[in-house]
Amino acid sequence: MSGLINTGLTMFASAEEGGEHAAHHGASFVGLMVYLAFTVIVLLAILQIAKSGFKDKVFRKKPTSWFEQVYLFVEGMCVNIIGPHGRKYTPFIITFWLVIFVANAIGLFFASTPTADLGFNLGMALISIGYVQWEGMKANGVVGHFRHFAGPKLGIAMIPITLMIFVIEIISEAIKNMSLSLRLFGNIEGGHRAVEAMNLLGQGIYLPVGFFLMPIKVLTVVVQALIFTLLTCVYISLVTHHEDDHGGHGDHGHGPVTA
Repeated sequence: MSGLINTGLTMFASAEEGGEHAAHHGASFVGLMVYLAFTVIVLLAILQIAKSGFKDKVFRKKPTSWFEQVYLFVEGMCVNIIGPHGRKYTPFIITFWLVIFVANAIGLFFASTPTADLGFNLGMALISIGYVQWEGMKANGVVGHFRHFAGPKLGIAMIPITLMIFVIEIISEAIKNMSLSLRLFGNIEGGHRAVEAMNLLGQGIYLPVGFFLMPIKVLTVVVQALIFTLLTCVYISLVTHHEDDHGGHGDHGHGPVTA
């Protein structure tokens, strides 16, 4: 066991050393893989602990009860934002929530974390937006899905306007990948840099001033996982919206959403 722990510590030390040689605070590619593997291990361990309480008809183990509440919260968010059919997206959304939450939480104790890497966040954003497009094509058909990017039907004389709206909406859709990834990267990586900068202030008196930012960083861990998943729900709602979901009100089109 001690050998395994030493190996793990060596891997983290190498990962953080790679980060120091990088041009910025982020870890090297190897370091990112180490942090990502650690995130997956922690996530699987937590899920296994929660699963151990499934045998009881009434969940008595606290970890199981906590995960039940997390699941109900995410399910409620899916149904309230997407509509009654949003319940089927709960596994997809809660997977994002758990990965981001655990990765953010690891960043509270280590020098870096997967969500402090822009490439990792961009990968998650591409999965999110790509899935949204897939669901939109399933709900409206390929032609119907892309026709909505052109806005309302206009006369032949307004074809240039229709083309302009189509191009703008396509660009807007692509930019959602950047907004999702940059927001998460900026908040997590920015938190690390702020702690480092504040620690320098107390370096002379050996006081870790950056520790006083811990309450804000804990809040960021939760809020950023929530924002990423909440926006994904909004995007799914826009492309799969059914008029009868909300009493016949609502537009089926791609309204502008500030991401």
